[in-house]
Amino acid sequence: MRRLLTGCFVTSLLLLNTLVLFGPLMVFALLKLVAPGRFRDYASTAVMWIAETWAEIDKLIFALCIPTQWDIRGGDELRGDTSYLVISNHQSWVDIPALIQALNRRTPFFKFFLKKELIWVPLLGLAWWALDYPFMKRYTKAFLAKHPELAGQDLKITQQACELFKRQPVTVVNYLEGTRFSQAKHQQQASPFKRLLKPKAGGVAFVLAAMGEQLDAVLDVTVVYPQEKIPGFWDLISGSVPKVIIDIRTHELDPALWQGDYENDPAFRQTVQNWVNRLWMEKDAQIRQLLNRNDPA
Repeated sequence: MRRLLTGCFVTSLLLLNTLVLFGPLMVFALLKLVAPGRFRDYASTAVMWIAETWAEIDKLIFALCIPTQWDIRGGDELRGDTSYLVISNHQSWVDIPALIQALNRRTPFFKFFLKKELIWVPLLGLAWWALDYPFMKRYTKAFLAKHPELAGQDLKITQQACELFKRQPVTVVNYLEGTRFSQAKHQQQASPFKRLLKPKAGGVAFVLAAMGEQLDAVLDVTVVYPQEKIPGFWDLISGSVPKVIIDIRTHELDPALWQGDYENDPAFRQTVQNWVNRLWMEKDAQIRQLLNRNDPA
């Protein structure tokens, strides 16, 4: 009963926070559509400030209402006036509050590349649009075989979104696994990693190609849940997640990672994929270390 009451109370506060700030967010978002030149940039700054304030209030709600300990390690050198690429493992919807805890108002407000269908999520879809989150349409290989004229549309959308990002500092978040981790998916993929799915290099390659020179560094974020079961969002807001570890490692970017054609140059594509796989091998070992287990390799 206590979990139910806590979850309902926290849900109400989170929803209230969203409803109160949604109106001002949309006002400045609409101003972005009609304002000329630098006034559009002022409106964008206001939208980001409102989003960061929303996130800070959410952090306060969590701090006051649930016992979760957010164990944030690394990232002491983070700045709010430069752009970052964040790569992270992905296990649960709790990963999003974890990123907020670790990065909000320490880096520019982060952006995700979202599936086009998510624009229809009530309130949040409009908020993501206001925040310039790029909505991407993903096509299967079979569909592209029948409609080859649509090949490369994701890249075009990425480039258009990143052109907007060049006007202000931004933190671009990319979940390389492309989906949340589960043991079923892990087995289906025959993933060579112990606690990670196979990484997909295409999305991060597109971001690097579009804005590599603007990015200051890669933030390699590893989120670990020390408890035996990966928690869901309800577990978090009902007070059932005792601890979350967020480990941040900063890597310099090699210009060679964006000075090539990922789509059409097999050698360059292999270079990017090797870089991603190396990061993933290190992350897999880091997760094992953070969990302090002596699992066999």
